[in-house]
Order: sequence, then C-alpha cells, then structure tokens
Amino acid sequence: MKISTSNLNRTNFLKTLFLLFLINISYAQQGLKSFADQWEFVGIAVEEPGYTIWGTSPIIDDNGKTHLFVARWPGNTVEPGWRTHSEIAHYIGDSSEGPFKFVDIAVKGQIENKLNSTDSLSNKNIFAPHNPTIKKIGDVYALFYIVNNGIKEHPSNQYICLSTSKSLNGPWEPVNTDGAILRPSQNKDYWNYNASNGVNNPTLLQHPKGGFFLYYKSEKARMGLAIAEHLEGPYVQMPFPVTVNDRNIEDGYAFMFNNKFALLTTDNHGIVEEGGGILWTSNDGIHFDSSEKGFHRINDYTPINMKDAKVHYGPKNKSYAKFERPQILLINNKPKYLYVASGTNIYGGDAPVSYVLKAKDK
Repeated sequence: MKISTSNLNRTNFLKTLFLLFLINISYAQQGLKSFADQWEFVGIAVEEPGYTIWGTSPIIDDNGKTHLFVARWPGNTVEPGWRTHSEIAHYIGDSSEGPFKFVDIAVKGQIENKLNSTDSLSNKNIFAPHNPTIKKIGDVYALFYIVNNGIKEHPSNQYICLSTSKSLNGPWEPVNTDGAILRPSQNKDYWNYNASNGVNNPTLLQHPKGGFFLYYKSEKARMGLAIAEHLEGPYVQMPFPVTVNDRNIEDGYAFMFNNKFALLTTDNHGIVEEGGGILWTSNDGIHFDSSEKGFHRINDYTPINMKDAKVHYGPKNKSYAKFERPQILLINNKPKYLYVASGTNIYGGDAPVSYVLKAKDK
C-alpha cells in the first residue's frame, strides 16, 4: 500500500497536537500554564562585596552539599569588566537555597592591562573565563566556560573551553593543553563561519544513547550544536543553527524534560515575552521548533519597586527587571532549582547579584 506524503504530514501534525494536548493537561493538573509558572522566588544566591556576580551554575556533591560555580569580577560594572577580569569562583552551601560561602577560584585567566597590545591574538593569552556550566560525567566533573584572547577583537574571538577534575574542589585541569574545545567554524558554507560573536555560552547534554551534545550561542544569537563521541572532543559542529529564532536569545541550558530535549534560554527581545525566558523542546535534540515561556520577568515572582532597584546593566528605562543566564539544578532528573543572573539589583545594591528560585511543591 502506498502512503502519500500528505497523509504522513497530516499524521505528524496530529501527533504534535496530541503531545501538546498531553503537556497542557499535565500543566493544568498542577495549576500551571507553562514551564515558567512552576517557579517561586527564594532570594539572593550569591552576593560578594566588591564583585559583580553573574552566571551561577549548580551541582550537588555526594554529601548533599550544593556547589555553585560563579562568574565574577572586581568592581560594580558589567562592561567591560567581564571581558578582561572575569574569573570562575567556587561557593558551597549546605542547602540549595543557601547561604553560600566562597571557597576558592576554580579557573582564573590572565588580565590584559594593555588593551591594545599587539600580541592580543596570541593563543598563549587567555583572558576572562566566564559563563561557567558544571556537569558530572561518570566520575569526572566537567567545567565548561568561555574565554577570549584579547579585548581588541572582542566579541568575535570568544571560544569555548573545558577543564576537568575528580573533585569539585579541584584542581581543575584544562583538556587539550589549553582547554579549547570549540571555535567558530572555518567552513564558508556553515551558518557561523567567521561569526561576529564567536562561539560562546556552552551547555552540555550527555545523549541518552551515548555521546555528547554541546550547545552554544553564535551568529545572530542563535543556538548551535556540536557533537562528540568523547567528553574532551573532538566536537563536530552542525552546519546549521538548531533554534529558529528571528530575534536574539542568550544563555541556553540543556536538559531532558518529559522525554524531550530541552533548552532554556533568555528572551531578550520578545519572541514570547521581552525580558522573560523560553523553553525550547525537540524530539531529536537537533531541531528545536517548539517553544513556550520558560520563566517570567523578576517582577512576576516577587514585588519590586523599580524606583528603589538599581540597574547596573541593561536598559534603565524599563518598568520591569529581567533574569539572565539560567542554570537549572536537577534532582532525580527533575528541575528543582533555577539560578539566574540579572543586571538589576532589585534591592538597590552596589553591584549585580545572582538569584535562586525553586520549583513549587506539587
């Protein structure tokens, strides 16, 4: 019997509708409208006098303590400090809700004192490790982050590095000598050839059937994918982006959710809601063509008097504050905590801090 293409398309369409129907039933049973509705505000995750605090990536050790790997740099400005002085600091808390205590510096780069240095493109110069994400793969801890090799060419010279350790307390050893595992494609036919913002903001997913999917942001703030058989690589990039956004997104976090591949990103320009987040989902981890609201603006989770809040980074004339750089703590394979950065200190402090939200009790 010959089955027509139109019948197959209709069948796939009906399957998609049915899956969406089941998801909506699940949310309705929990009194939720979307993934964003499950979160409730806890408070500040990390605040460090004298430092700007940014991306905050969580993991739980074998003793039940929560470790946070945090991008921070001296001072209270976001630009250009993160490009030149960022480091990855390590904090520990007895609870996933804090308080968290500073322990050590996991990864520290060089500091470029001469911003117009003629050797700023030298591979020996690695500046400002930033936007960490931490994973445990087998008995190894894997710490992914971005660096650059000179402020002069920024942001096109951003690339992705990996350091590993047997312990969350280090020492952290860069793979492949210098840690580099992914740079922009040199293939002229690829979507991010000579990308204006390099490759940045990595997130790793160990594929259920083996191998590793490394997602990252690149040209026109879309998400790309590189695949490897081994943790340390080599990572082979797909020739096309995996998200279909026509406006900028940032800071993807990859995880499995309801038997689907999921990416939680920011929504800076209103694909769903400006200043919120997007949960992208995919059946194969390669084509993320379904989305819903991933998190709300800060104001929707906790009361804020914007006159008292202090905007250190981002538009200052907004009536709301937004989260950035989402990182999820999974417990028993379920999202339980959401750690986020923000350019707005909602309490009016002298520098940005990171915040934590938790999943509502079902």
